Amino acid sequence: MPANKSGPAPKKKGRRARLVVILVVLLLVAGVGYGTFWGVSTVRASYPETTGSLKMPGLSSPVDVMRDGNGIPQIYADTDEDLFRAQGYVQAQDRFWEMDVRRHMTAGRLSEMFGKSQVKTDSFLRTLGWHETAQKEYDTKLSASTKKYLDAYSAGVNAYLGDHEGSALSLEYAALGLQNDYKPGKWTPADSVAWLKAMAWDLRGNMQDEIDRSLMTSRFTQKQIAELYPSYPYDRNKPVVQGGAVDPGTKEFDPKATASGTQSGSAAGAAQSLQSQLSSLSNTLDEVPALLGPNGNGIGSNSWVVSGKHTTTGKPLLANDPHLAPQMPSLWYQMGLHCRTKSPQCNYDVSGFTFSGMPGVVIGHNQDISWGMTNLGADVSDLYLEKVGENGYLYDGREVPFTTRRETIKVAGGSSRTITVRSTNNGPVVSDRDDELAKVGKNAPVGNSAPDRGDGYALSLKWTALSPGRSMDAVFELNRAADWDSFRKAAQHFEVPSQNLIYADRKGNIGYQAPGRIPVRGKGDGSLPAPGWDPEYRWTGYIPQSALPWELNPKSGYIVTANQAVIDQDKYPYLITRDWGYGARSQRINDLIQSKIKDGGKISTHDMQTMQLDNSSEIAELLTPYLLKLDIKDPYVREAQQLLEGWNYTQESDSAAAAYFNAVWRNTLKLAFGDKMPKELRVDGQCLTVHPADETGPADDLQKWVRECGERAKDNGQPDGGDRWYEVVRKILDDPGNDWWKTEDKPGRPGDKNRDQLLAHAMQDARYELTAKLGKNINTWSWGRLHQLTLKNQTLGTDGPGMLQGLFNRGPWNLGGGEAAVDATGWNAAGGYQVVWVPSMRMVVNLADLDKSRWINLTGASGHAYNAHYDDQTGKWVKGELLPWAFSEKAVKAATKDTLTLSP
Repeated sequence: MPANKSGPAPKKKGRRARLVVILVVLLLVAGVGYGTFWGVSTVRASYPETTGSLKMPGLSSPVDVMRDGNGIPQIYADTDEDLFRAQGYVQAQDRFWEMDVRRHMTAGRLSEMFGKSQVKTDSFLRTLGWHETAQKEYDTKLSASTKKYLDAYSAGVNAYLGDHEGSALSLEYAALGLQNDYKPGKWTPADSVAWLKAMAWDLRGNMQDEIDRSLMTSRFTQKQIAELYPSYPYDRNKPVVQGGAVDPGTKEFDPKATASGTQSGSAAGAAQSLQSQLSSLSNTLDEVPALLGPNGNGIGSNSWVVSGKHTTTGKPLLANDPHLAPQMPSLWYQMGLHCRTKSPQCNYDVSGFTFSGMPGVVIGHNQDISWGMTNLGADVSDLYLEKVGENGYLYDGREVPFTTRRETIKVAGGSSRTITVRSTNNGPVVSDRDDELAKVGKNAPVGNSAPDRGDGYALSLKWTALSPGRSMDAVFELNRAADWDSFRKAAQHFEVPSQNLIYADRKGNIGYQAPGRIPVRGKGDGSLPAPGWDPEYRWTGYIPQSALPWELNPKSGYIVTANQAVIDQDKYPYLITRDWGYGARSQRINDLIQSKIKDGGKISTHDMQTMQLDNSSEIAELLTPYLLKLDIKDPYVREAQQLLEGWNYTQESDSAAAAYFNAVWRNTLKLAFGDKMPKELRVDGQCLTVHPADETGPADDLQKWVRECGERAKDNGQPDGGDRWYEVVRKILDDPGNDWWKTEDKPGRPGDKNRDQLLAHAMQDARYELTAKLGKNINTWSWGRLHQLTLKNQTLGTDGPGMLQGLFNRGPWNLGGGEAAVDATGWNAAGGYQVVWVPSMRMVVNLADLDKSRWINLTGASGHAYNAHYDDQTGKWVKGELLPWAFSEKAVKAATKDTLTLSP
């Protein structure tokens, strides 16, 4: 999913909306630019009070909120409920607009704020029922203490809402108030819990791959599809857990539980016939806001932990940097939650990165342990084909009635819409939300093994996050955990989303646990849509928690997780997924650690930070020698080829070689694979074709050609340039006559017949492309000029007049790093070079002295435009710097610049 869809970003607005935003621009520019009372007071009205004393109902005793020079709050209280009540209040001070938009998204209520442009998105999200599931979790699954904390947090948010409205909440409300009469309602516990569903949606695994593989069947053979989805390179890229280290009890588990990897003939035939419908579902999925980042192989994170035997401190060091969508403000919010005195009434002393709108700390450390997270990538969702008849859907030879519910969508400035949500025993019918999808499969061939189609097929979604669970319990349990056993117990409840959890404690232990609710399938492996009418394809249960991979104090003395395979599938009786990340980043981190500790070397906190900034390109090291061997006759292209001579494959912002190589890589993927994809997966227009040019340079209209070709790409199915494509190309690189290297003849240009011709073609196209983007003089080229980061406010900053966007957005910044590098400033080769996901925060925890830990956020603590802490960390983040991370009360007091006391 495109990273810039982190919130409602309607592509078309009505005339009235355009007039409104223009009016807002004029008012704000007048106010900010010339200092009028209206403008300045509107901008500043929402800035939080950070000093003095405020009354807050519901507290049992005073709470201190200490903010450092970056506005990062540390909260001190005497009871758990006071602590989380204050957390709700403080997060609302800094980030309520973000919280409000987010809860409307998770509830399918964006239309209440932004009008009819969001009805389609709301309809799809109502069909999934995130908020409904969150409410069921609160009502039936969560512990009494968790519910108490959620209630207290909600009360804190509502206490802030009780004293603030309109522009006093956020500048965005001043703009929204000119368009409609929207007023925020009270915060509820389900609003907090539902955030975990949005998090799980963006980390749901291989659903897009499942659709893409089905769409590919219209053009490719099964062998060709397998070549585009190669097996994981276990021999080269180490899995997280090396020796199959699972609970000894797993020796009793039936190896037959591993999925067969096949689909029934009737289901496979039906899936192949649903090209247009599956493509419509793919487009529908694209419209759903991606709060965390682009779903698929690219999204990921780095985390690793090194034991004290390899560190300069003698105790573990733990690093984490999740790769998520860049946005303004950052998804993360730094905070400390401290009990003045630990007691049965007050159990927390924890600091780290939180999500605005959700109590507790998600990633960080307490006084005893530290933990980090990366996406495990488990396949936890399946699409099912459903045979639809007049009175229901077919299951096990009989027609079963749909379960239905009606949903009313309120629309700002318009009439309400009512939809009917249908569900099968596999889950909600997602095909009901699209005109094309409603026609699914009417002409699908199903063979003799399938009964009558009736009115055709529908598509339903089975997904672990649609069943109530206890992940919110796990957040608080992790915050309180004091040792390995309590950490693993907390991990048992972290059911959705499934994450890699790494661990370190002050006693010197390091560990890893794979948690999550991961399904066991009767038949099939989740790689293609399954036949919903066949009970043999139902999920039969979940991998037992005791059987999930884990590791404690491995002999290596370190553990790396970076979205690679968790365990060698041949050594494990259950299928976790067949769509791992391919391990380029994880193996690079392994190699960096090995190079530091060989011959008894030690790793410092600074070394951990330096590793996070490693920007070397594995594919450049693999492909560049082949590019340099080519005999390029065109002096214009030869000049660019020479940039690669002596290059060390690093991707610094000022590197011309990195700019040219990445352009060659992008064009290689397009020629070898992108142009051959089915039309449903093709880049719009397929525009990066060879352009007429003479020896002195490209034609006059090349700049317009490249600009219009632009960044108009669908992520789905197209070569994104990630490490899956490294493996695809690696396997054919020494086969110069492989069919993938061959291209069709085009008017005025014969097709490429082998590897060297295609690579030369890609080098020529890259030269012309960069000439248009960066100029004819290669001495002025740099990777950072292509590879830019712009931080966008995810509502008013993504659409509307440029002046309005300028008020809320920041950037651009020229970045180094790249796709599948440790410094994962990701870009999608199908769409361009702009940064679409980033290390959204970075942290290095020093278990020998927690006050010597370091952290940084992508933006700042504040969500208020023009506040001093709106983007005050970004400049340091761009440079790879980290901030001091005070934890002890003494260190926090020394760093404090402002103190606010909340009193009963």
